[in-house]
Amino acid sequence: SETAADLLSTSFRIADAHRAPADDQIIAWHREAAGHKIRHVSATLPDILKTEAVLEWEYGAFRGKTPEQARGAMRETIAWLRNPGSDYEICVSIDKIRSLVRGEGYWQGLGAEARAAQIDFMAESCERLYPSLRLYLYDGQSHFSAPYTVFGPYRVSVYVGDMYLVLNAKDAVATMTRHFDNLIRAATVQAHEV
Repeated sequence: SETAADLLSTSFRIADAHRAPADDQIIAWHREAAGHKIRHVSATLPDILKTEAVLEWEYGAFRGKTPEQARGAMRETIAWLRNPGSDYEICVSIDKIRSLVRGEGYWQGLGAEARAAQIDFMAESCERLYPSLRLYLYDGQSHFSAPYTVFGPYRVSVYVGDMYLVLNAKDAVATMTRHFDNLIRAATVQAHEV
């Protein structure tokens, strides 16, 4: 009995990704999904695994979000991870890690000392937060993924630049969950090896 417009409005929406308000929305989605698994494929590295120096360098180039706002969102997510029952899985292309180490591509211009500190911080964070947080590294040549987050059984937000495509339909959430699971199966470095 639903009209097409009603179905579309409940199945997906487009949300602004300009930093500060989007952070508030993402934090609210994290809270809503408390007790459920959150799955995340990052565009570069996940903010919760970035050093302050990398946040300064990265967000200094963006309009609309300050490094302090990024740090605030990162602290909120880490606080969420420390709650009992938190379960956060992250997939990152191993090619993005290699680019960081070499200072190539996206990471060109970030000094060697900052990059080395970033790798150390990621390793320490993964060790400290495991198993609540599990990082998997997949081969970007054999598998592709756009950046997205699955918030438990409730929604998927796909990052498309200045906006998120937010999918609320159960079938869409299930499909993106299967996509994420396939990235884990194909991971060249499993979470316990990171």
